[in-house]
Amino acid sequence: MDVTRQKDLETPPPSPQAAHDPEPVSAAARAGHVASRYAVIGVWAAMIAVYAVAEPGLFLTEGTFQTVFGSQQSLVFLTMALLCTICVGEFVDLSVPATFGFSATILPVLVVDHGWGVWPATAVAVLGAIAVGVVNGLLVVVVGVNTIVATLGMSTFLGGISLWMSHLNTVSGLPTGFGRFALHPVAGLPVSFFYGVALVAGFAYVLAFTPLGRHIRFVGANREVSRLSGIHVNRIRLGSFVASGAMCGVGAIIAVAALGGYNPTTSDTLLLPTFASVFLGTAILQPGRFNPIGTFVGIYFLETGILGLQLLGLEAWVSSVFYGGVLIAAVTIATVLRRRST
Repeated sequence: MDVTRQKDLETPPPSPQAAHDPEPVSAAARAGHVASRYAVIGVWAAMIAVYAVAEPGLFLTEGTFQTVFGSQQSLVFLTMALLCTICVGEFVDLSVPATFGFSATILPVLVVDHGWGVWPATAVAVLGAIAVGVVNGLLVVVVGVNTIVATLGMSTFLGGISLWMSHLNTVSGLPTGFGRFALHPVAGLPVSFFYGVALVAGFAYVLAFTPLGRHIRFVGANREVSRLSGIHVNRIRLGSFVASGAMCGVGAIIAVAALGGYNPTTSDTLLLPTFASVFLGTAILQPGRFNPIGTFVGIYFLETGILGLQLLGLEAWVSSVFYGGVLIAAVTIATVLRRRST
C-alpha cells in the first residue's frame, strides 16, 4: 500500500466541532484591536502629560479640571441629540444647534419679557424643541425631503425666529435660584455635569442592551432588511427626530439656568464642536461605530487640547483650527474603519 495512503487512513478525520472552531486570533491582531479602541485615550493621556510639563503651574490646577469637565454640558446634550438621528442613518441633522438655541431663547424671553413663571416657561421651551423634532421627522420620513435640505432650512428658520424673539440681544435676568438647578456643586463640579453623565449612560444602555437599541442599529445599517424583518422603520426614524428635539430642549434649559440668560447668536458656534465630537467618538471604544461613550470621551479630549493650547499662549482662533482638523481626521478614520468592517 502506498505510504501516503496508509498515513491518511491512520489519521482520524477532523471532528465536526473542530471544523467549526474559529481560527485562533494572533497576538498582533489582538494588540491592533486594543490599539484601535483606546488610541485616542492614550493620546489624551500623552497630551495631558505634555501640557503638565510645559505649564505645570497653570495646567495642573483645580481650576483647569473644573474648566474642562464643568463647561461642556451643552455639548454633551447636543452630541447625544445628533447621535439620535445618525444612529438610524439620517446624515446629517444640521438643525440641532439651532433647535437648542431656539429653546434656550424661549425660556428667558417668556420669563423676562413676558412675566411668566420659570417652570411654565421651561415646559414651553422643551415642548418647542420637541415640536421642531416632530416637524423635522415628518418632513424627512413622511414627505421624503432630503435630510440635509430639511434640517438646513429648519436651522436657518429657527435662527431667524430666535433673533426676532430676542430683538438681537442677550436676554438675561432669570431668578438667581433657578441657577442652582445647573450649578449646584457636587464633588467639585456643577451638578449639570452629572446630568450629562446620566444621559450618556442611559443612551449607551439603550443601544447595547435593549430591543429598541438593536432595532435602531439595524435601521441604521440597512432599512430594507430591517423592514423585511418586521421592524417599524419609519416609526423609529420619526422617533429619533423627536428624541433629538427633546434632548436639545432639556440641554438648553440646563444651559440657560447656568448662564442666567441666552444670546441666540452663540448657537452657530456649536455646530462644528458637535460634529467634531460625534465623529471623533467613532475612533474610541467601538471603532467605526457611532457610540455615546466614545463621543463623551471625545468632547473632553477636544476641550483639553484647546484649553492647553490657549494656556500656552495661543489665540482664540486655535479652537476653530483644532475642531476643524479633528473633524477631518475623525471623518477619515471613521470612513476607513467602516470600509474595513464591511
